[in-house]
Amino acid sequence: QVQLVESGGGLVQAGGSLRLSCAASGSIFSINAMRWYRQAPGKQRELVASITTDGSTNYASSVRGRFTISRDNAKNTVYLQMNSLKPEDTAVYYCNVLIRRSLISNFADYWGQGTQVTVSS
Repeated sequence: QVQLVESGGGLVQAGGSLRLSCAASGSIFSINAMRWYRQAPGKQRELVASITTDGSTNYASSVRGRFTISRDNAKNTVYLQMNSLKPEDTAVYYCNVLIRRSLISNFADYWGQGTQVTVSS
């Protein structure tokens, strides 16, 4: 079994900051890419940021310069530091991690339960 547990969401005023965390646990042999997605009401889920095993990052244009993704490989955890938040950042945020459970298994996608981020104007 593999579990992803997210934390850090909440309500914040525009211009404020939040830090999301996503910790993976269970039967894990190795972890590849780690990503954050978000889904606002009535909209499709979109990729917000991703980070590879060597620390290379990519961001959606709407968050570049405001959000920072990072990872702690020793803790199997990915973070999303969100600064200068805007009302349009309001969404449920999901972590997505590519995990290999054993030497002979393939990598598979695992998802967190989602955490609500609400930015008031």
